[in-house]
Amino acid sequence: MRNKILIIFALILFASCADQLDVRNPNQPTADVNSENNILALSQGIYADGFRGLKYGGFQGTLLNDVLAYHEGMGDVIGCEAANVYINQLIMPDEVTLDNGTKVQNPANPKTQVGLLRFANQNSFADQSPVVYEWAYMYNAINLCNTILVNVDKITFSGDQESKRNTLRAWAFWWKGWAYGRIGSMYYAGVITDVPGKTNPNYKSKEDIIAESNSNYDKAVAALNAITVVADYTSTISRVIPNINQVGRGVSPTIDMFKRNISTMKARNILVNTKVSAMTSTQWNEIISLTNAGILSTTNVFTGRSNATGDFMSSTIGTVALVAAGDPSAVTYKISERLIQDFRPGDNRLAKNFETPVVGGRWLGNSDRGTIFNTRYRLVSGGTALGGNAIIYANRTAGQGEAFLAGTYEENELMKAEAYIRLGGQSNIDQGISIINTVRTFQGAGLAALAMGLSQTAAVEELRSERRVALAFRGLSFYDARRWGVIDPVSSGGGRSGAVVLSATGAINTNATINYNYLDYWDVPDNDLVFNPPASGSAPVKNPRSN
Repeated sequence: MRNKILIIFALILFASCADQLDVRNPNQPTADVNSENNILALSQGIYADGFRGLKYGGFQGTLLNDVLAYHEGMGDVIGCEAANVYINQLIMPDEVTLDNGTKVQNPANPKTQVGLLRFANQNSFADQSPVVYEWAYMYNAINLCNTILVNVDKITFSGDQESKRNTLRAWAFWWKGWAYGRIGSMYYAGVITDVPGKTNPNYKSKEDIIAESNSNYDKAVAALNAITVVADYTSTISRVIPNINQVGRGVSPTIDMFKRNISTMKARNILVNTKVSAMTSTQWNEIISLTNAGILSTTNVFTGRSNATGDFMSSTIGTVALVAAGDPSAVTYKISERLIQDFRPGDNRLAKNFETPVVGGRWLGNSDRGTIFNTRYRLVSGGTALGGNAIIYANRTAGQGEAFLAGTYEENELMKAEAYIRLGGQSNIDQGISIINTVRTFQGAGLAALAMGLSQTAAVEELRSERRVALAFRGLSFYDARRWGVIDPVSSGGGRSGAVVLSATGAINTNATINYNYLDYWDVPDNDLVFNPPASGSAPVKNPRSN
C-alpha cells in the first residue's frame, strides 16, 4: 500500500465547487481535523479518494469509468479497440471459433490475458498497469476511513455528540466494508490496516479480506443501532453526501435504509466470490436472508450524479455507459453483440437504449486488436423515442447521468431470485421467476410475465439473461462471468457458445464459440510488493495459475 500512486490521496479538492463537494486532504496532519466542519468535509472526501482523485503520470482514470470498464469489458458488455493501459488486450479472449470452424486467435503479444497481466504488473510500468488502479482507489478510501475513525472521538459536536459520532463511524465502516469487498473480490490477497498512513507486510488471503469487509459492515450496523437522536443522524449524513449526488435514488438514506444497503452488499460478498458449482444450500439460504433484509424498491441508495462542471463525474465520460453512448466509430467503448443478444424479443430496454444500424451499418475495428468488439449497435444518450418508460442506461445531459456506487434494488432482488432458483424445487423456482418478473416490471421492460412451472435449467437461463441486461454497466458482469465459469477455458467447460460475433469482414456469426480464458483473481500489484514485501507467513500474493 506504499506504491507511488497511493502517495496521492485526494489532491483534487474541487475548490471551484466548495458548496457541492467540500473535501479535505487526509494527507494533512490529523491535528487539522479539529472541528465538526473539518471532519464532515473530510468524510465527504470518500467521493474523491474512492472514485476520482487518483492521478499518476500522464493518466488520470476514475473508478466509474476506467476501472469499471475493465470489469464490463471482461464481462463482455463492452468492447474496446483503444490500447490505453492495455485495455484492448485485457478484454481480448484467447480464441473465437466462427460458425464455419475458423479459429481467430488473440493477435496480441503476449498471447493470453494471464500473460498480459503478468507482463504489465511490474513496478517499472507504473501507470501502464491495469492492475494498480482499483487497488489504489480502495486503499485510498480505507486510509481516509481510518483517519475519520481515529479522529471522531476527539471532536466536539453540536447536538447529540454520540449520535453524530456514530453516524460518522457508520459512514467510515460502510466505506471500509465496500473497499475491502472490492479488494477481496478482485485480488488474490490484500492488507488489513486500521492506522492512517500506515501499512504492514502481513498479506491476507482474499477470503480473509472478504471477512474483513463483512466485519466492517457489521460495525457500521452496530454504530447505526447506537444512534439515539435521528435528527442528528439526518443532519450529519446529509452533510457527508455531496448535494449533487442527493438526487433521485441517491437522496440521503434513513437509518433503516442504510442498514438495508449493508445487507445487500453482504449478500454480494457471498455471491460474487463463490463459483456456482461450489455454492452450498447454506450459502443460498444466507443470501435469501440477507436480501430479505436488503434494498427495497423505495430504498435510497448511494449514487453519483453528473453536472456541467464534472465536480464528481463528467456528463460525457463519467461512467462506462456515458463513454459508450454514441456511434462506435466515435466513442471508446463499443457495445458488445453478446449484450444485445441477451435481451429477450420485445424488451423495451433494448428499444429505448440501442439503435442499429450504426454509421455504415456496422463498425469493424482493427483486426490486429481482436474481433469481438466489432458491432452493429450504438448506445443512445438519453434513450430513443421507443421503449416506453424503460430505464435509460446513459444520459449525457448534465445532471442526468447517474451511477450506482454500491448495491441497488435490482441487484438485491436478482440475487434473491438466483438463490431460490438454485435451491431447486418447483415452489422455489417459481418464487425466483416471480422476482425476475418484478424486476422487469420495475425497469419498464414491457415483457410478458414468465410462466410459472419452468424447469430449473430454463429458469437459470432467464436469470442469467436478466442479470446481464438489468445490471449492465454497473460493474458486476465480470463477477458473474467468473462465478458462472464463463471466463474459464473452453477445455474446462468455460467460454460462451452460440455467441453472435461479427468477423473481421463483417460476416454475422450466430453460433460462434468464445474462449475467454481470463484470470479469475488478479495478483497483488507489483508496485505494492516492491515497497512492502510480504512478511513471513503472509498469504500468497500471486494467483497460482500460470497460463
